[in-house]
Amino acid sequence: MSEREVPEEFASTFQKVEPYPFEETDDLRRGPNLHDDLLPLLPLVGRWRGRGQGGYPGTEDFLYAQEISFLHDGRPFLRYQSRSWIIDADGKPVRPAAQETGWWRVVKGEDPKRPEIEVLLSHPTGILDLYYGHVDGTKIEIATDAVVRSPQAKEVTAGKRLYGIVEGALMYAQELAAEGKPLSPHLSASLTRVSG
Repeated sequence: MSEREVPEEFASTFQKVEPYPFEETDDLRRGPNLHDDLLPLLPLVGRWRGRGQGGYPGTEDFLYAQEISFLHDGRPFLRYQSRSWIIDADGKPVRPAAQETGWWRVVKGEDPKRPEIEVLLSHPTGILDLYYGHVDGTKIEIATDAVVRSPQAKEVTAGKRLYGIVEGALMYAQELAAEGKPLSPHLSASLTRVSG
C-alpha cells in the first residue's frame, strides 16, 4: 500500500516510531526509582537463576533449571518473566519447559504489616491465573482467586505458592490442583540473584 492509498485518518499511524523510550530495570542501582507502593516487594527485584525439582501425582519426577526476572519502570507494579528448562542429573539441558509472564502489585490491605498483593500470570498453554495473597517480611504467600483456561488447555483449577528470601536466595514451593486432583506439591526451587 503506498502513502497515497492510506486514508487520511490513518496516515499518522504509518509514520516512523523510535524504540520504546522508557527504561525498565531489574537493578535498583540504575533506572527509574522503585514506586513506593512496591517497597514490600523490593527484595524480589532482580534477575534470579537456579535449580528445582518437580512432580505431580501420576507423573514422573523431574529436575529443572529456571530464570526469573522481576522488573519495574517506576510504576506501581513489577513485570515478571519466568522460563525454565528440564535438566538431567548432571545439570545438562534436556528440553525447554514452562514459561510464565505477568505482573505483581501491592493492593491496599487491612493490615499494613502484612501488605496484600495480587499476581496475574499467563502461560503459553492457554491458562491465566489470578493470585491473591500477602507479604510478611521476606515471605510471600499467594493462592489463586481465579483460573481461566482455553478449551484446549489442561484442566487446572487452583494453585498456591510460597516464596521467601532465605540467606539471599529466592526459594519457592508451588502446589497445583489439576486434572481432577486436589492441591498437591508440584514444584520447588532455590534461585540465586544474578543481577539487581
